Amino acid sequence: MQHDLIAQARTWLAEDPDPETRDELAALIEAGDTQELAARFAGTLQFGTAGLRGELGSGPMRMNRSVVIRAAAGLAAYLKAQGQAGGLVVIGYDARYKSEDFARDTAAVMTGAGLRAAVLPRPLPTPVLAYAIRHLGAVAGVEVTASHNPPRDNGYKVYLGDGSQIVPPADGEIAAAIAAVGPLADVVRPEDGWETLGEEVLDAYLARTDAVLAPGSPRTARTVYTAMHGVGTSVLTAAFERAGFPAPVLVAEQAEPDPAFPTVAFPNPEEPGAMDLAFATARRAAPDLIIANDPDADRCAVAVPDTATEGGWRMLRGDEVGALLAAHLVERGVSGVFAESIVSSSLLGRIAEKAGIGYEETLTGFKWIARVDGLRYGYEEALGYCVDPEGVRDKDGITAALLVAELASVLKEQGRTLLDLLDDLALAHGLHATDQLSVRVEDLTVIADAMARLREQPPTALAGLAVTSAEDLSQGTEALPPTDGLRYQLEGARVIVRPSGTEPKLKCYLEVVVPVADAAGLPAARARGAELLAGIKRDLAAAAGI
Repeated sequence: MQHDLIAQARTWLAEDPDPETRDELAALIEAGDTQELAARFAGTLQFGTAGLRGELGSGPMRMNRSVVIRAAAGLAAYLKAQGQAGGLVVIGYDARYKSEDFARDTAAVMTGAGLRAAVLPRPLPTPVLAYAIRHLGAVAGVEVTASHNPPRDNGYKVYLGDGSQIVPPADGEIAAAIAAVGPLADVVRPEDGWETLGEEVLDAYLARTDAVLAPGSPRTARTVYTAMHGVGTSVLTAAFERAGFPAPVLVAEQAEPDPAFPTVAFPNPEEPGAMDLAFATARRAAPDLIIANDPDADRCAVAVPDTATEGGWRMLRGDEVGALLAAHLVERGVSGVFAESIVSSSLLGRIAEKAGIGYEETLTGFKWIARVDGLRYGYEEALGYCVDPEGVRDKDGITAALLVAELASVLKEQGRTLLDLLDDLALAHGLHATDQLSVRVEDLTVIADAMARLREQPPTALAGLAVTSAEDLSQGTEALPPTDGLRYQLEGARVIVRPSGTEPKLKCYLEVVVPVADAAGLPAARARGAELLAGIKRDLAAAAGI
């Protein structure tokens, strides 16, 4: 067994084109570190609807140039099998470790396979790549990014020519094509022959961002902005300047790309501590709101002044921002369909129904939301908002930030705030309070065991609320294809449990709806909502054994 493992590692080493990972693997072989080698050669990184994502390092279970070259070769074979030989593939990348190398390798493989390849001019937000696919008439796009994952991770996200991320069956067909790739030496990789795009593709994206704003709308909101050490700063500040908003005050320590993400444990605005520097900057600058992007700038987080919160600033939940943007678009008189994933707040459906706007629920992820017919606006609770589906069929943290700033400006002129509008929505539709129980694991069997336990013994009550229905979403429903998840309806609440598609996490999404008679009843409704969410979280953790 040990001999086989060493032989497998030596075979991989002989093919590895990257001196850095070659040295790393050679040292492991030399040291006879069979435990580490076993972890790296336990299988292969699985290509799915999120593409690839994993820790950087040598071996088939890590993200490295060998894995990326195989992925690119498989994608090229798939595109050619679809009759798209000679088509254009656009490639974007973020500022993480190895991102530029992976983008260049992808361009070389596409060129060698007879496709045309064009690489974005520099590290840019993921939505610029999603826009460029449709703008340039490409047959596919690749974004090298691990979004808000830890510093040692990277990833490989694939889009097809409609500008949306891949869904089944394309993901399985691409995975099969990757598995069929032979020795790396047989993958043709020329030294040149692809195009490096100029700034005009970014200029076209920025010109499009203006379309999300109402002509002549107020542009007075003052913001503090953090890019979370990612690629958002130059694009967001350019978009704000074009639109005529005051220049955002930057969180200086996090404004420039840095793959080490030195000031945060996890570069995700939702993680504890990630926004501390933004709050400190806001306490000095006294803006109307804080806007944060994640490192590839496809997500948008918002915080607002709140004297009731310690430190004077409160992060809005993704569901709150989702509802605020929907209410703003309704007020602007838009038509079309509003869509969200099943894990997001049911408040969007109520807003759409009252406004006479179409509404659809989808599986988790913008790969599904973006495919809704007639989509005008889509959002997901994990800080993802699609506010210009004709331009970017994916979440876009730049255009979402513009729309939030426009809404804050409109309210500012009325002497009101985003919190006032949230109160209005609670009075109109009931207080919708949401929370999440998220458990990060080292051992993935913990997640499988929790799901199995809940399937075998579904809870009958949570926080004293009776469970009125329990659905196993792996069976599919009339409206949804099968997915690994569980949905519980309770009296005045809803719970969904699912493994994360991109991180080693079990995620439980909780929502309670508390009726509110008048403004005087809002504090009591909020207290009741918080009490119920805490109880559901406690009882669900016990039921799942986590």
